[in-house]
Formats: sequence, structure tokens, C-alpha cells
Amino acid sequence: MSAEPANEPDVIVDERGPLLVVRLNRPRVRNALTRRMAEHLAGAFERLDREGELRVGVVTGTPPAFCSGMDLAAFARGERASWPGRGFGGLTERPPAKPLIAAVEGAAVGGGFEMVLACDLVVAADDATFGLPEVRRGLVAAAGGLLRLPRAIPPAVAMEMALTGDPIDAWRAYTLGLVNHVVEPGTALAAACALGERIAAHADQAVLASKRVLARVRDGDFVDAYRAHREELSGILDSSDARAGARAFVRQGSGGAQGDPGTRR
Repeated sequence: MSAEPANEPDVIVDERGPLLVVRLNRPRVRNALTRRMAEHLAGAFERLDREGELRVGVVTGTPPAFCSGMDLAAFARGERASWPGRGFGGLTERPPAKPLIAAVEGAAVGGGFEMVLACDLVVAADDATFGLPEVRRGLVAAAGGLLRLPRAIPPAVAMEMALTGDPIDAWRAYTLGLVNHVVEPGTALAAACALGERIAAHADQAVLASKRVLARVRDGDFVDAYRAHREELSGILDSSDARAGARAFVRQGSGGAQGDPGTRR
């Protein structure tokens, strides 16, 4: 499948009053992430925290998907869609200090789901799906998903998702407490922005302090656990088997589309 047009950025950042909307924009490969995208995303999240007039971030993807994870063709060549100090997509290791809302349409799988898990709130269209399909490719979810998922939903459900690679739909995610609001397809971004405006209407310091306290309760020893699990899993990601699995998936007829076949619509 051909690359995106040269004049079409693969990450679009849009300031909407107190909101910073960050959109992944490689729709022909279901917004599969590259290292260049991770750099741009890291810069956007740093801008969100740096600029005082920005109060809330919203991250979304150009339909038909939120994000299908890392670009496996790039990974097979040795590239990682991470940015130093910030993790996958410039987000999963160190999310912004300010509130971040995920607006999900279609599939959020692999690293895309790990990005969602790093957000504070989730608004999903009722056609959204969430999953960690890495085991199907001989890989592991190495961007914090294995740490965050059992903190967000019952551990037994998290274990099943991680070991089978099977996705769940938006309503199942809502029932489990992973998703805050389920909306009609095509309206997730608008609904997320409306939620962001409600948050931005309140005193900035009160919002930031509330997030810090809740994040400490939710994340606990996440920083140390992330470092340890990254070291433990790095050997798998760097293995020849992992690269071979990625190459086999790309050759499978995906034509460069990096999402898990079971999640394509």
C-alpha cells in the first residue's frame, strides 16, 4: 500500500480554546505508529503541559481506527515507535501532567490500546474495539499495557485479553469501567471535547492537584514497574523470532496495514 501523501502530516495538532486535540493521521495503515510520529506526539504532549492556556488534551485517530499499534514493517527493520523518556507514542511511559482524554473510533489495539490506557478518560464510539493482540504475532505488549490493564479492569479479564489476544467491544469496556462514555459512531471526538470543556471550566490548580492524587492511587509504583518490565521484555522484542513474526504478518497480504486482522472493519 502506498505511503500517505507528502503534504498530509501524520500527526495533526489543533488548538481549540483550552483544548489541545492531537490526531494520528495515517488512516490507510490504521494510524500505525512510526518513530517520527512518536517524536511529534511527544512534542505535542510537552506543549500541552508547557502552555498555560491549554488545560486539557484530547488524542484521537483519523477513521477508520484510533491506532493499530506500531508499524510492523518499520519494526521488522529495527525501528521502535517510542520516544526516549516518554515511551510508545510519546505517551505511555510519561503521560502529560494535564488531563488527557482518548476519543476512540474503530480499533485501538496493541500499542494503540496501550496509549488509551495511559489516558485519564476514554470516550468511545460504540463500534470501537480494544485489545492486546501481540501474542498472535509472537510479541508482547511492552508499552505498559500489561501493567495498566489489570489496574483498570479485573485482573482475570486482563489476563484473558493478554493471553488470547482477543479484543473487547466498547460496551464491554464500559461495563468493566475502562470507558467513561459510549457514543454514536462519528461523534467520539465531539463528545471528548465537550467533556474536556467541562474539565477546563474549573480552576487549573484544583484540576491538576486532583489528577496528581488520583494518579498516585491508581498507578502506585508504576514508574519502577515500567522500568523493570521494559528490561524483562526487551529481549523478546529484540529477538529474531519477533522480527520474523512481524515480517510474516506484513507479507500475509496486509499490504502495510499494521492492525491485527481480527480487528479490521
